[in-house]
Amino acid sequence: MTDKPKSDGLDRVLVLEVARVTEVAAIAAARWRGKGKNKAADKAAVDAMRHELGRVHIRGKVVIGEGEMDEAPMLYIGEEVGVGDGPRVDIAVDPLEGTTICAKDMPNALAVLAISEEGAMLHAPDIYMDKIAIGPGYPPGTIDLDDSPTKNVERLAKAKGVLVSDITACLLDRPRHEKIIAELRSIGVAVRLIPDGDIAGVIWTTDPGQTGVDIYLGSGGAPEGVLAAAALKCTGGQIQGRLLPENDEQLKRILSMGIKDPRRKYSLDEMVSGDVIFSASGVTDGSLMSGVHFRGDFAETETVVMRAKTGTVRRMKTSFRNIGLKMKGI
Repeated sequence: MTDKPKSDGLDRVLVLEVARVTEVAAIAAARWRGKGKNKAADKAAVDAMRHELGRVHIRGKVVIGEGEMDEAPMLYIGEEVGVGDGPRVDIAVDPLEGTTICAKDMPNALAVLAISEEGAMLHAPDIYMDKIAIGPGYPPGTIDLDDSPTKNVERLAKAKGVLVSDITACLLDRPRHEKIIAELRSIGVAVRLIPDGDIAGVIWTTDPGQTGVDIYLGSGGAPEGVLAAAALKCTGGQIQGRLLPENDEQLKRILSMGIKDPRRKYSLDEMVSGDVIFSASGVTDGSLMSGVHFRGDFAETETVVMRAKTGTVRRMKTSFRNIGLKMKGI
């Protein structure tokens, strides 16, 4: 990220444009639900998202994507998108968050996109990131990545005014998290394990009343960490992250992206600064929103779209008519 003079932020018209992009990607992916074809579902979402981004009046550059240029047809890091006659923006994408979830028709697969002012998002490489996140309404410093899960949960419970045993933590169901899970359960914390899709896991913390999740912990993809931070930037939540290079090749990759300290602990404002618009559309039904529902030649979507500058969170249910014709060629 680079220091830039203050701006008026993004054009609010982009809010609806961004929502449209994730809606179309979700519809395309939803056609592959339950068919066991991860790559086909992902490609359908990528193609639809790229097509719709090509209609938006922006000069966009993908800074968080699904690979490098030689890995097309994925939306690759450095790819330029948009009509080319609007504001310069950075784009972070996950056209299908939870490819396995979609392939198995399990809950909480999403199509996700964030657009920020140029230079406002951390250019995170495709490696693991250690993360901790909570939703809005808590004092600054309630969580700290350097502290134990126990200390973090105790501070959160105190800030929330509840017992530690009333807290629910969300983690990816991975062997690397066994010690964290054991520690949390030993102090009475409920643990919700998810098979995939840690962007959704972080977003759940923004509305514990609906999702039942108070805190997200553990390691997952760094690009997903930045996308999740974009959502928390809009809602006033807290997140910290630290890159976890596993070998010399990944370390070189970090340094080549201009990151001088590979072990730096990133705050929310260091991961996402300035104005940002975040949109997530449900592909499969989930805790936060419904997935795509096909009804004859109609497709119904549910989308949550947020903007940091205004703190606005919109829930949108949209019905697309003649969807078979509209999706041809995408």
